[in-house]
Amino acid sequence: MDKANKKIVEYIRDNWVVPTNNNSLFATEHNLDEKTVRRIKDDSDYKISLITIMRICEARNLKLAEFFKLMDL
Repeated sequence: MDKANKKIVEYIRDNWVVPTNNNSLFATEHNLDEKTVRRIKDDSDYKISLITIMRICEARNLKLAEFFKLMDL
């Protein structure tokens, strides 16, 4: 499970958070707390919650199944 979690966090960080280059903006656009965005970006051991994944998917108009297909999970 830790391996899947790490893969999810790295994908979100590398493909969506870092390119935005603004933690506050990403947080606002994805209905997240800025602290959560900082953890995704900076904490290599961050355990992302399902609700966080769901909020990000909702903001990006992705179904959870589509997101997990992106992850190859």
